[in-house]
Amino acid sequence: MPVLPQRIRLYARLGTWMGFLVLVGPLVCLGQRPQKSVSSFERAQLHGLTYPKPAVNFFEGAVLGNGGMGVVVTTRPDAVVLRFGHNNVWDIRVAEANQEKLGTFQEIFDRVSQIPDTLPSLTQDPWFKSYATMARENYAKPYPRPFPCGSVLLGFDRREVELLGHTLSVQDGLCEVQFLFKEEKESATLQLFVDRTRDRLWMRVIDAKDQPLTKKLFNRLRVLPDPSTPKEFPRYQVQTDTAAGVLSFQQTLPYQVPEQYDPQRGHPRDRAFALTVRVNSTLGTKARPNWEGRWQPMGRLENTLEAEGNLVGYVDLREGLAAELATTGTWPDAPPSHDQYQSTYQQNRRHWQDYWARSGVQLSDSFLEQIWYRNLYFMHCAVREGVTCPGLFANWSYQDIGTSWHGDYHFNYNTQQPFWVTFSSNHLEQNLPYVELVNNLLPVCQQWAKEYYGLRGAYFFHSAYPVDMTTNPYPVPTWGWEISETPWTVQSLWWHYRYSMDTTFLQERAYIPMQQAVRFLVDYMKRPEASGPPRWNDDAYHIFPTVPPELYGLRPGFAYNYDCLADLTLTKYLFQAFREATRVLGTEGQERALLRDVETILTHFPKYPTARTKTGKEVFVSVPGEHPDMVYNVPVPLMTSFPGDEHGLHSAPDTLALLRNTLHHSAIEGANDLVFHSLQAARLGALDLEAFKRHVAYCLLPNGTATDRTLQVGGRLHDETAFDFHDKMGIWFENFALPAVINECMLQSYTDTLRLFPNWPDQGIAQFATLRTMGAFLVSAEKRDGRITFFEVFSEKGGLLKVYTPWPTGARLHRGRKVERVSGRVLMIETEPGETLRFTPLKK
Repeated sequence: MPVLPQRIRLYARLGTWMGFLVLVGPLVCLGQRPQKSVSSFERAQLHGLTYPKPAVNFFEGAVLGNGGMGVVVTTRPDAVVLRFGHNNVWDIRVAEANQEKLGTFQEIFDRVSQIPDTLPSLTQDPWFKSYATMARENYAKPYPRPFPCGSVLLGFDRREVELLGHTLSVQDGLCEVQFLFKEEKESATLQLFVDRTRDRLWMRVIDAKDQPLTKKLFNRLRVLPDPSTPKEFPRYQVQTDTAAGVLSFQQTLPYQVPEQYDPQRGHPRDRAFALTVRVNSTLGTKARPNWEGRWQPMGRLENTLEAEGNLVGYVDLREGLAAELATTGTWPDAPPSHDQYQSTYQQNRRHWQDYWARSGVQLSDSFLEQIWYRNLYFMHCAVREGVTCPGLFANWSYQDIGTSWHGDYHFNYNTQQPFWVTFSSNHLEQNLPYVELVNNLLPVCQQWAKEYYGLRGAYFFHSAYPVDMTTNPYPVPTWGWEISETPWTVQSLWWHYRYSMDTTFLQERAYIPMQQAVRFLVDYMKRPEASGPPRWNDDAYHIFPTVPPELYGLRPGFAYNYDCLADLTLTKYLFQAFREATRVLGTEGQERALLRDVETILTHFPKYPTARTKTGKEVFVSVPGEHPDMVYNVPVPLMTSFPGDEHGLHSAPDTLALLRNTLHHSAIEGANDLVFHSLQAARLGALDLEAFKRHVAYCLLPNGTATDRTLQVGGRLHDETAFDFHDKMGIWFENFALPAVINECMLQSYTDTLRLFPNWPDQGIAQFATLRTMGAFLVSAEKRDGRITFFEVFSEKGGLLKVYTPWPTGARLHRGRKVERVSGRVLMIETEPGETLRFTPLKK
């Protein structure tokens, strides 16, 4: 089961890291020239991570996971420490005070309208300042948040053993920690992987010949509850069985806020988790001298390992309602064995083979290929159907790592972005937790639309939690009044349908959230304040008031608080998508009145805001009246290209010129643009891939994930801002969408007409296999030294295939046993479900 050839692993274990790199280097170079087909499982093997020293920092450790449970493998010169988290494990307390003080949207709108527009900020008005503070009071609490699930420590005597470093295979999720016995100069390896079928981490120790190590490596075992556990929580419960090699603790997660919760009685809806480590060794205890020279016994969750070798074990993480999770004092599973380890590993490996078989790339640019495989590995560790949708930092946490902004859902790009990669990479199943999240939020969002706004439909919040909410967690009339988040939240449900062409999915999981968002937007835009005199001198229906994502907030006189480009393009997209959804499902009759309102608004839709630069060039801006040199946090000015899907390479020359002017003129502060802005540039065929690679490299952490790093001051940031202030907040789930940028450079389908290699250089070789497109087509192709050598399309559901032909002389179409010549600027071919079509260039 070697991840790399045995001689390479042996060099790694012995600590000759230069030899290791010399051996791996030729493999990467030899692998750069694509063969006729892409074997993504084998390509993934080339992109593992190596850390040739102790990884004492959380962000240096190896990242493991199964979509539910997450593990970070950190190492010290004297121990291996495993940090556990889980997407389902949260501090579920939620504060919902002051609901009677919030009032209604109309009441607050009327009060704000009376504040003089001569004030530089609304917070200079005493009433508004007090109101905003009150409205934010609930969000200012430290809960809800992802809750760390504790740590497991394996200690050793560093007088006898040296820890050399670790490797992580993104091919199959195997982490190997390398050691050297100092006196004997013998190597040993701790192997770890997370079971894909249950929340269990397996571990074993092997020698240089991949056999169970017969001598003792670790001398102590310890389980550590997270030190950030609030003092008001019930004390964790400890359970041990030294004869069975078991250490375990269970932590209750209260349902109620502190002032309401009784720790002695608890609550029927309390949740809990239990972290249990079991090894095939009996456990003992001993005392050791402390710094004062006094003998100190081991604690309740620490023991010695008595076995002299052949160590194998596992760590289980169970979670659920506290009443159903009570420990029983028995251990139903058999003791861990090397046979169990091996069979589970082989099962895992088959799972990863299936995962990588869904799509693949093979690029002469090894760094771009590395970005693609590593981030799809991280994505698979972070998300899984049937598990709570990950928040900002997914399933990895320790102390306050992973808790910034509650680690929650932000619907002005953060929550949506990681799932952008699921579509083109042919992993639609990974989008389902997001779909489930939207449907779970729908009832409370409908309630808010009705009770706060007095309108139909659903208003989707700026922030949300995976806990029992009964109201808007962030009703502050700054970011809480962003309208773009309502169409943005449901947009990708339509994308899921368009990439799958699954009408059952559309009917059962996408249609109602889309319909409810459309109802709210129609009612909001048809309010008296949003059209006609005295405010408006046109016949348009405006989006007013609103707030651009991450910019301005609410302003006196509502300056910059109407017709934000993000609101306009996403609302237009949703209206058009809903219109098409009713046609697909045959609901035009029952939606006649709503569709009529949609058509009326689209006919009288506001124009996108633009401005003139100092050089006289026209550019898009985020809101009317905005200065074109504004420094943005979220790249709003290019949102008509992505995610609005309205503009791109198909656009008229003047529109494309306007977009490219905007791209080159936009000032982005960083933090929210690594994927987002790069995708927009790729959509325009204008992404500088070398600059993109440098940007990714700038944001990379030692664990291989990409953080959000600042690029410039001049917006919300200043010269004393730490440009790496996001680094230690957590592992940024959103940036796992990086492969979507590369996919977009090789294949675009947003117009329903496929475009091959729209943003790819002519030098080198690029090959991709079974990337998914709108229309449910799976496409494979190769570009070699500026020439597309072939492309192949598998039609999953049948239907009309449209492709911009890559060859001016036309193509040879191989269709089963038939071969025919096809030509034209756009190839248009009716396909059958399950049919494969292969295209090669016609010779002159």
